[in-house]
Amino acid sequence: MVNKLTPADVRCEVVIMAAGKGTRMKSALPKVLHRLAGRALLAHVMQCAAALQPRQTVLVTGHGATEVEAAVARPEWISGAFDIKKQLQCVRQIPPLGTGHAVQQAVPWLADDGITLVLSGDVPLMQASTLQALLDACAQNPPALALLTLTLDKPDGYGRVLREGGCEGGPVLAIVEQKDATAAQRAVREIYSGIMAAPTRNLKKWLAQLDNRNAQGEYYLTDVVKFAVADGVPVVAHQITDAVQVAGVNSPVQLAELERAYQLRQAQALMEQGVRLADPARFDVRGELHCEADVEIDVNCIFEGRVQLAGGVRIGANCVIANAQIAAGAVIAPFTHIDGEALGVQVGEGARIGPFARLRLGTQLGAQVHIGNFVEVKNSTLAQGAKANHLAYLGDTTVGQRVNYGAGSITANYDGANKHRTVIEADVQIGSNCVLVAPVTIGARGTVGAGSVISKDTPPDTLSVARGKQVSLAGWRRPEKKSS
Repeated sequence: MVNKLTPADVRCEVVIMAAGKGTRMKSALPKVLHRLAGRALLAHVMQCAAALQPRQTVLVTGHGATEVEAAVARPEWISGAFDIKKQLQCVRQIPPLGTGHAVQQAVPWLADDGITLVLSGDVPLMQASTLQALLDACAQNPPALALLTLTLDKPDGYGRVLREGGCEGGPVLAIVEQKDATAAQRAVREIYSGIMAAPTRNLKKWLAQLDNRNAQGEYYLTDVVKFAVADGVPVVAHQITDAVQVAGVNSPVQLAELERAYQLRQAQALMEQGVRLADPARFDVRGELHCEADVEIDVNCIFEGRVQLAGGVRIGANCVIANAQIAAGAVIAPFTHIDGEALGVQVGEGARIGPFARLRLGTQLGAQVHIGNFVEVKNSTLAQGAKANHLAYLGDTTVGQRVNYGAGSITANYDGANKHRTVIEADVQIGSNCVLVAPVTIGARGTVGAGSVISKDTPPDTLSVARGKQVSLAGWRRPEKKSS
């Protein structure tokens, strides 16, 4: 019996198979939690699926199920409107008895009136537009079983798509797994990607017919194709040419290959927008990078979280930048590390940062601020034109305009139990090797002499010096080593 779907019925549930052990990864970490571009493989798959707005996503876990399920429960796992608590159901496949057996575990969560889309948790670079095309191919009248296929020069390891008469473009008859294929069938170059969309009512019937009489003793999901043919349900092979989209990860080598493929695509997209990359092969985005016009990025830079680079920003070599907004014309010199974490970092227009600088969460730098080599700033604001050019620490500090913060100086913001704030008002000069013991305020236009330890507020327009009197002892000799 063929069940018809109307346009109003074209709603889907997504089943993601994530139960595999991943033996070839040679790792205690479940395979689907290994990272590509800074995110777990499974997170890429779930984010792509969420773009389709499914009614329900069913995650089939097995090996490392507790660890996988704990990971996906974190609220930051997927961005956007997807509600993990309401729209995600985890089921377990224990023991693992094949792909068909995996999908069988999801059956109670699949509504009869729509489409089931089956994905693999270790295939991270699938595009939502491709999956939507597959759903559209399924949602015909009458509905079809839609398979995502690809023609490969080296199809080893994949199930082969068998067509009537062996003709390209002929009706699909079955899929044969490689271990069960004859020599002639192994010569077929059209492969099944592991991704399918099926009318759910039909799929449930076909799943109930599966058996494990095959070379691997498993319940193959691919056997539903021959059942569909027997039932007179159309089988549509939606062919794509982009092999990266359907590439799975089974080893560290494959993971590294996909990482570079992903990064090259990010680089090409940015260059098409006008970003100048010194070398697209030495560039990594592990989150979201948004660039305006005339941005320049040197080699070996890593961008994590959400980073925004305004027009004319220049990023030097070997920088790591995470969760930051960098305003127009700012220069980030080589080997700078910026990590805004949850609070973010803001760098003002025309600022100069580095080399070898570190900006931490809660840092907000105004226009024309200079942060030089081996300077660390955390949870602090520096107003326009303020400078800390050498070997300094500013933590929990409010710095006014045009302050010059000397080399080797620090704000002592932690008393062993609590953090306290330092305020340095406008036009202050802090000498070298000073310690400002918070909570303390340095008054406007004041000067702090080199080597001072300031633990009390200083008035505006004053010179403050707090250091021991210099003593010179005539005739003093250093200790000498005793001869043996």
